[in-house]
Amino acid sequence: MTDCEVLIVGAGITGATLALALADAGVAVTLLDREAVPPLPVPGQPLDVRVSAVHAAAVGLLERLGAWSLLPAGSHAPFGRIEVWDAGSAGRIGFDSTEIGQSWLGYIVENRALIAALHARLHELPAAHVMVPATVDDWQVRADRLTARLDDGRDVTARLLVGADGAASPLRLRAGIAAQTDDFGQCALVCHVATEHPHEDIARQRFLPTGPLAFLPLADGRSSIVWSTTPPEARRLAALPADDFALELAAAFEHRLGTVTAVSERAVIPLRGLQAARYVGPRLALIGDAAHVVHPMAGLGANLGIGDAAALAGVVIAALRSGRDPGLIQTLRPYERARRSQNLPVVQAIRGLYWLFGADAAPLRLLRGAGLLTVDRAGPVKRLLTAAACGQADGAFR
Repeated sequence: MTDCEVLIVGAGITGATLALALADAGVAVTLLDREAVPPLPVPGQPLDVRVSAVHAAAVGLLERLGAWSLLPAGSHAPFGRIEVWDAGSAGRIGFDSTEIGQSWLGYIVENRALIAALHARLHELPAAHVMVPATVDDWQVRADRLTARLDDGRDVTARLLVGADGAASPLRLRAGIAAQTDDFGQCALVCHVATEHPHEDIARQRFLPTGPLAFLPLADGRSSIVWSTTPPEARRLAALPADDFALELAAAFEHRLGTVTAVSERAVIPLRGLQAARYVGPRLALIGDAAHVVHPMAGLGANLGIGDAAALAGVVIAALRSGRDPGLIQTLRPYERARRSQNLPVVQAIRGLYWLFGADAAPLRLLRGAGLLTVDRAGPVKRLLTAAACGQADGAFR
C-alpha cells in the first residue's frame, strides 16, 4: 500500500504541474497515468503536431518550479504579437507585448516536451512518486482518508484524489458529477508547415466562415497550423496530397506568409466543449479538461488547466500548513469558487465568439467587424486585453 497526501490521476500538463507544485512544497504526492511518460526530445527529433500556447504568467510559474529550464531549445518559441482578422468583414485587431511593457506574450510549446520536462523535474523531488502505467479502478472514502484500488490490484491511500484525466474523465463519471457538453460541429486539422516568409514570432489567426485558421510560430521557423472547420472539410483537407493542401492553406490564409513550401503529417481532432457541474466532491477535485474544455480559437486550454493546478496547490498547501484536512469539502470550496469564477466567463466568451464569427448574416458581419476595429483603436481596453492574454488577469498566478 502506498500512502500520500494527494493522489493525482492524469500525468499530462495539468496533472504534472499540480504534482510538481505540491512536491516542490514538500507535500507527498502520487501521480498516475495509464500511459508511459514521453522522454525529453533529442536534437533533430521531429516536433509532434500537438502544441499549446502557454502565456507569460504560466511560464513564470513553470520557471519558479524548475521545469521550464529543462525544455529542449527547439521545443518552444516565443510570440510577442497576436494578429486576428475576419474573412467576412474589415475587422482586425492586434495585440503587442510592448504595449504593456513585456518582451513577449507567451510561448508555443510542444506538448510532449513540456510533459517530459515536468516529469524530469518531478524525478528530482523526494516528495513525488510517479506510477505509470496505472489507473484507478475504484475508491472508497473514509472519515479522514480515501483508499483507491488500482487496476493492478494495488491500493493507494490519500487525503485527496484529483482528476486530471481529461475530458472523458473516468473519475468525474464515477463520482457522478454531471457535465454540460457543447458539440461545436467542428474538427481541428493540425500540422506544421514551412512558409515562404518568416513568421516573425507573431501568432496569427483568420476567422473563416467555417471556423478559425491559426498560424502559430515554432522555434525552427515553421508554423503550427490549427485549422478548425467542419468534419467533412477537415477529412477532405487531411486526405489531399501535400502540394494541393499547401495551395489551399496558403489561399485560405490570404498568402499572409507567402506560399506554403512544406507540410508535415496531418492529424484531425474532434472539437467539443465541456463544463463540469461541480469541480469538487468528497475528497475529490477536478482540474483541467476533466473540469472544463474550451474551443482552441483562443489558445487558452492549457493555461486554464495550469491555473487550476496553481490554485488547487495553493489551497492544499495552505491547509496542510495550518493543520487542516485538504480533502474536506469546506477546504476545497475556495478552489472551486475561484476557478469557476475565472473559467466560466472565459467559456462563455469563447462560446459567444464562436457563434458570432460563425454567423453569416450581413448585420452580424458588420457588427463584429466594427467591434474588432473599435477595440483595436481603444488604447486602455486593448491594453487590458493584452494583459489578459499574458495571464495577468488570472488570480491563480499572483
